[in-house]
Amino acid sequence: MTSVVRFGLIGTGRIGQVHATNIAESADATLQWVCDPFIDGAASTAERFGGNVTTNARDVFAAGDVDAIVIASPTATHIDLIAASLDAGIPVLCEKPIDLDIRRVERLRERAAASGIPIALGFNRRFDPHFADLHSRVLRGDIGRLEQLSITSRDPAPPPADYIPVSGGIFRDMTIHDFDMARFFVPHIVAVSAHGSTVFSPEIERHGDFDSAVVVLHGAAGELVTITNSRHSAYGYDQRLEAFGSTGLVQVGNVGTTLVRRWGADSVEAQAPYLDFFLQRYAEAYRAELAAFVRAVNGEPFAGAGFEDGRAALVLADAAAASAATGATVVVDLG
Repeated sequence: MTSVVRFGLIGTGRIGQVHATNIAESADATLQWVCDPFIDGAASTAERFGGNVTTNARDVFAAGDVDAIVIASPTATHIDLIAASLDAGIPVLCEKPIDLDIRRVERLRERAAASGIPIALGFNRRFDPHFADLHSRVLRGDIGRLEQLSITSRDPAPPPADYIPVSGGIFRDMTIHDFDMARFFVPHIVAVSAHGSTVFSPEIERHGDFDSAVVVLHGAAGELVTITNSRHSAYGYDQRLEAFGSTGLVQVGNVGTTLVRRWGADSVEAQAPYLDFFLQRYAEAYRAELAAFVRAVNGEPFAGAGFEDGRAALVLADAAAASAATGATVVVDLG
């Protein structure tokens, strides 16, 4: 029988609000502590969803009444807070990326593996019902041997200007989700080729980053994974997936608000725009991710991404950044 999991939430920004809402709406979870260095954010979140309030994460770990931690704070805090969770013996769900510096991740790797504590990384797209169904179809052989995987991910607009210099760049911030999705289908990636360009955003170019990117991942069994990214999309949040195999093809198209289409003199097969952004497109995935993590806290295996997956995604992101900078294919070892 599943017991109600008491959560400590660290970080009450946009992602923190998603997690707070899902915890509050779950019959198997409750919000016990809310932590943010900006007390107003913590207080307003606790007022809506319940829980004690603090500006210091140490209070959450020392309270003795927390069963699990959600880390929704800035990326630079992630590794230290995961380490604090290990110190306290508390299961943790941490948002992506695991860190921007692979050396910090490597220093915690052995300890994380030996801890026996559930460590979940917030690659929620594995829990998207459409992508999960496609993944199941590939696994059961509906398309024969997987040969090519195509991932398209385009944001409606660039991130805020003040976020760009601390984002870690497009590969560590945006493509990182696609790297994990690639490994969901092709776990053993051995080489990375990437190209980046700045075609529309002077602000992104000013910070030495790309607003558009294409990555090719090479699988150990010859599979090819193509990832296409852009920081803008005039027609909405563009999220598509296609798997091609020896006997067929399966794909997931964009999700809209309705299946209704209109025919008229001005257009044919006109339909409503796609969902606006990730908060809408992946709302169900966030809920399913939390439910799976609650089950893991209660002793079941976690079905999503863990510490090693977070590390692997960062290794691929670093390789893509190096490839885009040099033009060379980068060989990787994810072992």
